[in-house]
Amino acid sequence: MIRKTNKYIFIFAFFAFAAVNAAAQSIINSPYSKYGVGNLQGTYLPQNRSMGNLAYGISSVGVYNNINIANPASYSQIRLTAFDFGLGGGVQSLKRDNQVENNFNASLEHLAIAIPVSKKSALSFGLLPYSTLGYSYKQTVGLDTLSADHVYKGEGGLSRAYLGYGFGVGKNFNFGFNMSYLFGNLKDVSSVEFHNRYIGFNNAKKEVNNSLGGLSFDLGTQYVAPLGEKMKLTLGYTAGLESKLKNNYSTLTSTYVVSNDTDYTTDTIYNKESDRGKVTIPLQHNFGISIARVNKWLVGADFRMADWSDFKIDNVNQNLNKSWGFSLGGQLVPNINSVTNYFALIDYRLGINYDKSYVKVNQTDIDVKSINFGMGFPLVASANRSAFYKINFAAEIGQRGVLKPGLVKEGFYNFHIGFTINDRWFQKYKYD
Repeated sequence: MIRKTNKYIFIFAFFAFAAVNAAAQSIINSPYSKYGVGNLQGTYLPQNRSMGNLAYGISSVGVYNNINIANPASYSQIRLTAFDFGLGGGVQSLKRDNQVENNFNASLEHLAIAIPVSKKSALSFGLLPYSTLGYSYKQTVGLDTLSADHVYKGEGGLSRAYLGYGFGVGKNFNFGFNMSYLFGNLKDVSSVEFHNRYIGFNNAKKEVNNSLGGLSFDLGTQYVAPLGEKMKLTLGYTAGLESKLKNNYSTLTSTYVVSNDTDYTTDTIYNKESDRGKVTIPLQHNFGISIARVNKWLVGADFRMADWSDFKIDNVNQNLNKSWGFSLGGQLVPNINSVTNYFALIDYRLGINYDKSYVKVNQTDIDVKSINFGMGFPLVASANRSAFYKINFAAEIGQRGVLKPGLVKEGFYNFHIGFTINDRWFQKYKYD
């Protein structure tokens, strides 16, 4: 039987997160999110982000049951019901030529639940972002005595609702899968605004809205081998299968005037609604390895790759690149059995991350690199020691792109906070 207090927390958090996520709009300001489906977020909880997004070769970390969505084979290691809810935010610094702009954003990030099914298997489900789209910038052009601003704006993103299962085979092998439903809207607006009311010239705007939805599948496997009595080696691999999302898109072209920073449409030039197409998410390969001393330390590395060169929206190739990246990181717990020194019980995590993204602008590959760190703070367990709690904090300091003519350098300082509960939910008790 589920204890009532935790049950209500779970129910409230699940529906609150689902409602807010469904209505949320991206509030980031990243010019490079204009391409593809936006800035990809990955399936990482704060525990993984603080180690440089290390995930694919991790079967378990410490004594807590952590949900590793990135490799569903890891669900087989879950022994207690795990509930993880988190939020995040950050500061972005955009630099171009001699101009600097700072932005702040914050949002709910993830809700994940994992429930043991047997001694070697578990079920997991939840909701988290897949990509974020948000940008706003302009370019001023002049022709003879005329001058105008080319204004570009975008908002939206995709979310991922997933259901996964992982199970163990024999002593060393684990397998799993995630079935996800990707959904969301990507809205792009481009317009031309004249600085003065020239006779015969009107402000013009083109709005394109893509509404995407469809299933995707991830398959995962891990090989876990003991290295002596207290050490273990984990090798992991996942394949994100190619998936086709349905796309209902519309296009609206109009003229407008601006008054008090508000656009007022004066005439509709072209309006086409409910066109249908498909968007293909490419096959993705992810590899991971980690070595751990049980309940003491862990170090590992990941490598990932995907070919986005055939990615299309509305049957138009988006000219994306092949992407690849790697992560290096680990964590340390000084003394998990300490009773007098709380700092010895904390998980200390550190990592680095590099991604050559699928974006290429002005013949320049746009890459993302960061230094990540964080901590896991254990909280007081329940009175009967059947429920355990932890707060996981992660921070990322990095940059996207480079400072070159015609390009923008994005510096970011992100934080992620997750609240983890381990409990014996959904299990029968002889006494209540």
